[in-house]
Amino acid sequence: MKLQQLRFFMAVIDNGLNITQAAEALYTSQPGVSKQIRLLESELGMRLFVRQGKRLESLTPAGERVADHAARVLKEVDGIKALSKELRGEDRGTIRLATTHTQARYVLPSVIDRFRRDFPDVDFHLHQGTSEQILRMMDERKVDFALLSGRAREFGSLVSLPVYQWDRTILVPQDHPLAEREAPLDLATLADYPLVTYVYSDQPESSMMSSFSREGLTPRVAFTARDADIIKTYVRLGLGVGVLASMAVEAGTDDDLIALDAAGLFPRLTTWLGFREDLLLTDLHINFIRQLAPHLPERLFTALTREGPDADLDDQLQDIELPLRAGPGRRPELRGC
Repeated sequence: MKLQQLRFFMAVIDNGLNITQAAEALYTSQPGVSKQIRLLESELGMRLFVRQGKRLESLTPAGERVADHAARVLKEVDGIKALSKELRGEDRGTIRLATTHTQARYVLPSVIDRFRRDFPDVDFHLHQGTSEQILRMMDERKVDFALLSGRAREFGSLVSLPVYQWDRTILVPQDHPLAEREAPLDLATLADYPLVTYVYSDQPESSMMSSFSREGLTPRVAFTARDADIIKTYVRLGLGVGVLASMAVEAGTDDDLIALDAAGLFPRLTTWLGFREDLLLTDLHINFIRQLAPHLPERLFTALTREGPDADLDDQLQDIELPLRAGPGRRPELRGC
């Protein structure tokens, strides 16, 4: 039994048992209404109307009882729809987001600040971790959204929206030999020095190590950390050459370091926002995504709201140019450009 059959059944009753008027009210054809009524009677195994030829005379006793139940069912359905609109339209609540330290420290503050100006009653629960930990939090339903970098296929069944792209930067103290280098930096030169970089960037499958491997190089990774600020601390101590996200290098704070252009040395990375297919996207969620990724087209949000995870995202994201994310301010002196 389908809700459509009950709606057609009740529309016929509401229009004085006149199928033509019921079809007009439903914006459909008269044969379509008649067919749905016959299917309903067939499924229930009883006649709902007393007929005189093709004309409906009245409800049968069974039809009267079915009408009572159908009215209650449709009223509950309308109540559920109203509840959905209410939930989507709430202007308060909590957004639970898991991301890496770099995104939490250098990207999200300005986004959340702008969002909170429009929605001051919304609370944020921000969880930090590695990519593996973030995906585990999603699987365990501890968070609503995951913001992390990689390839879309690594997100499994999550709905994934591209947010921005970013490059790595090479960071050294001012007295480091590379600080005076005038020629563009290459991987062979970089491999001569110990590296300080993110946790898991030292794994063979990482995009950084894969770049060295393609050149037949095996660099020494002397120190790894999850926190970009920790990486910069140990670069200052002389443990090695920093390889980190360009957005993590700040004007003023990091002026004692030299940032070397690494464009072209490593693949450009994409940061994605992922969420589960069964997440009810509220107006709050949509507005947060708009703040985080203002380049995404309005048609995408319309599709997500109407169709949910069934929306054809590939079609909606065609011809989208992703912004390139740099640091929050002017970077320290950039050499080797």
